[in-house]
Amino acid sequence: MIGISKAFPGVLANDAVSLRIEQGEVHALLGENGAGKSTLMSILFGLHEPDSGAIRIRGKEARIRSPNDAAALGIGMVHQHFKLVRNFTVTENIILGLEPRGFMGCLSLRGAQRRVAELSAAYGLGIDPRAKIEGSTVGMQQRVEILKILYRDADILIFDEPTAVLIPQEVGELLAVFRRLKAEGKTILFITHKLREIKAVADRCTVLRQGRRVCEERVADVGEGELAERMVGRAVSFRAGKKPSRPGPAVLKIEDLRVAGAKGALAVSGLSLELRAGEVLGIAGVDGNGQSELVGAIAGLLPARSGRILLDGRDISGDSIRRRGEAGLALIPEDRQRHGLVLDFRLDENLILRGFRRRPFSGPLGFLRFSAIARHARSLIRDFGIGVARGPETQAKSMSGGNQQKAVAAREIDRSPRVLVAAQPTRGLDVGAIEYIHRRIIAERDKGCAVLLVSFELDEVLGLCDRIAVISAGRILGSLGAGEADERRIGAMMGGVHA
Repeated sequence: MIGISKAFPGVLANDAVSLRIEQGEVHALLGENGAGKSTLMSILFGLHEPDSGAIRIRGKEARIRSPNDAAALGIGMVHQHFKLVRNFTVTENIILGLEPRGFMGCLSLRGAQRRVAELSAAYGLGIDPRAKIEGSTVGMQQRVEILKILYRDADILIFDEPTAVLIPQEVGELLAVFRRLKAEGKTILFITHKLREIKAVADRCTVLRQGRRVCEERVADVGEGELAERMVGRAVSFRAGKKPSRPGPAVLKIEDLRVAGAKGALAVSGLSLELRAGEVLGIAGVDGNGQSELVGAIAGLLPARSGRILLDGRDISGDSIRRRGEAGLALIPEDRQRHGLVLDFRLDENLILRGFRRRPFSGPLGFLRFSAIARHARSLIRDFGIGVARGPETQAKSMSGGNQQKAVAAREIDRSPRVLVAAQPTRGLDVGAIEYIHRRIIAERDKGCAVLLVSFELDEVLGLCDRIAVISAGRILGSLGAGEADERRIGAMMGGVHA
């Protein structure tokens, strides 16, 4: 890619960026949220056309006007935000656009299902070809996206934050897939904020900042701290820097909770938990052991079959989402696009979704006060570093995934809630943004907020939490204090060994 520039209204996303990728290498693309990484890769995949610059594939200049053009050149892409039809099966999504035909032109799925099953088994992805996307976990949907490009036999594979939704075990499996693909002569472009993964698998990396290329490095020659500093332009601390907690009385109590999963079977079965003011309690576990259903039941997104959820001693199990919010419950959801934002709304509108009925955003007759809403949005944009082209008026769906996540976190943390339920709160964020979100969570804890952190990042759980509870098969196996927890003990408990 030679001198690629791309502008959108109010922002220069790529400013004369050049990128050289060698065949058979894993090349990482680094940068803060909104640095232009996804735009650059979308140009290579044909989703956008560059305003200037040129692309050469295998030495020949290529004009890539659409994903079909990219596919013809052997380019495939796993997107940060899934491109799946929710009421289709796994196989139907994977073959979309390449539908195999049988007798008299009728759709023939049997051979495609066999091929999908073979690929899934070969790469350890554990996918049922007949399963529907609707009701599937976020992790499974990500694996389906990966299968889509493997099915198409692409030679140049673009992965835009592919591990953002994977648990540690799945990340290790994916990196092993990368090594296997590299050994087969495939070329991999890998966008990520996770420096440890880059050190583990990438040969070279290119750093973007504010739409411009900062540097290109051999990964073996630089440390994680140096990479982080090149990304954000300053030194970054990887530790939360928290003081010991001073827990107060119990604020949230969960008693014998039972919640059904997508297929009707119990995903949470008799779970009990107590969360105290002024502490961060982490929930650790392998994906699919009831974490999503537990968060959904606490927030009011899923009904509980039985059991009680008590907030400050009052049973909120039957309350609406709105009433739970008014009682002091805040939620950073696992899926920011489905449950965190209204994508067609502007940023300032999304930032007041929880409080637009109250002053200063609403007057005595219920009319919105747009000047107060804009001031509030500008304040959160500044404090949380939300990168937007048009300020408060930016439409949520036009923002990068990391900036969408910052917006959701800003709205919920800024409310100073009694209880903050944070499910994967730093998913898709760069190291600078993760550092800031962690500091804000600890600041809320120190003000007396009770924080329930659900994260697949063991480093995050160990670094941020005062207590850690391990969930398995919808039950809490046991809990450990921060001083006695380490990766080995938590990993053993996640495997079913009681504390």
